[in-house]
Amino acid sequence: MASRPPLKMVGDMPLVAYFADNWENVRNFQAKEGDLLIDTYPKSGTTWISEIVDLVLHDGENKTSQRGAIFERVTFLEFAMPDMPTDTEKLNKMKPPRLMKSHLPIHLLPESFWEKNCKIIYVARNPKDVLVSYYHFYRMAIIHPDPGTFDEFLHQFIKGTVSYGPWADHIKDFWKIRHQRDILYLFYEDMLEDPKREIRKVMKYVGKDLPDDIVEKIHQQTTFKAMKDNPMANYSTIPNSVMDQTISPFMRKGTCGDWKTHFTVAQNELFDEYYKKEMSDTDLTFCF
Repeated sequence: MASRPPLKMVGDMPLVAYFADNWENVRNFQAKEGDLLIDTYPKSGTTWISEIVDLVLHDGENKTSQRGAIFERVTFLEFAMPDMPTDTEKLNKMKPPRLMKSHLPIHLLPESFWEKNCKIIYVARNPKDVLVSYYHFYRMAIIHPDPGTFDEFLHQFIKGTVSYGPWADHIKDFWKIRHQRDILYLFYEDMLEDPKREIRKVMKYVGKDLPDDIVEKIHQQTTFKAMKDNPMANYSTIPNSVMDQTISPFMRKGTCGDWKTHFTVAQNELFDEYYKKEMSDTDLTFCF
């Protein structure tokens, strides 16, 4: 496998080259009634919410959650790699209702998700922590181009030239239509503050009424430590040629505020200007 290929454009969005090469199959994907989609901008708690949703749907049964790695239990819509079946192929062979994830912005999601009125769970995270996590993910996930220095990557992020494009458009576009469409909009920081409250929001959204002891069980199985130690959640089954966890672990810290250990004063001032400008047209706010 060629390492670190440059991103390719899909419409107005830069994307991992291998994913872009499978774009026609993604664009034409046929969602079915009852399908459930988890959507996030990268590094916003995707694996965390995926594990929670999978456990909620299976009544907190941990044997069920050990049936395969999280990327097998929650299929990644746009995933494609050389010499491997694409996840669109896998999904096409599965009977609905299907649980899947994506990082696609609203305007590039397959039309069938809207036509079938599929439920969508969206998770947003403050952009400073997203940036830091994404930088380390770029470093270890060899399907991405070399991120360069942290400062260089920060400028790429601000310009929206990282894979999946601009962060602000992504989170704002889902926020704008959350009441018009069947979207549950969650925040990473809220999940950290009160995990069981957010688990109950997921339960209500998917029509599950689970007792308190099961909620507690789901909570314990989805703590950062539990997931970091769980080979079915921590991506340790992925070969180092694809994700080199000796460079940076897939599950790194799972906190709010790690950006403070990375940003210089000048970088923080620059980013604050970017954030103020991008968020001037929305009532959406984040905890840092």
